[in-house]
Amino acid sequence: MRFKLIIALAASLPMLAGASAAQAQTQGDWVLGNYKGAGYWFPGIAEKVAGGKVTIRYDDGERETVSTRNVRPYDWMIGMKVECNFKGKGDWYPGTIASLSGEKIGIAYDDGDKETTKTGRCRSN
Repeated sequence: MRFKLIIALAASLPMLAGASAAQAQTQGDWVLGNYKGAGYWFPGIAEKVAGGKVTIRYDDGERETVSTRNVRPYDWMIGMKVECNFKGKGDWYPGTIASLSGEKIGIAYDDGDKETTKTGRCRSN
């Protein structure tokens, strides 16, 4: 019985992965993109989806067309660790999401500072 359950779960994994990937590939979805393949995930809107590529308008105003493997569903939530550009000065600092409301995000930085900023000034690993 246990063996059959493991096989059934394993068989459903590709279907589950496909559902998640489809969410990240629908025009108009809020997504996370691996900007310039640097390993950091930035929030934006999927503007165009065609031929295995997604054009993202990032929340900071940048645009980029990337492979679907460099796009994932937007999954930020309160309590999640991110890095943000404190006061827009250019340096990235680790913190935890304290509040979210559209593109408005509250950050509790690891050093004790707090800030309300925009999602376009934040990234995740």
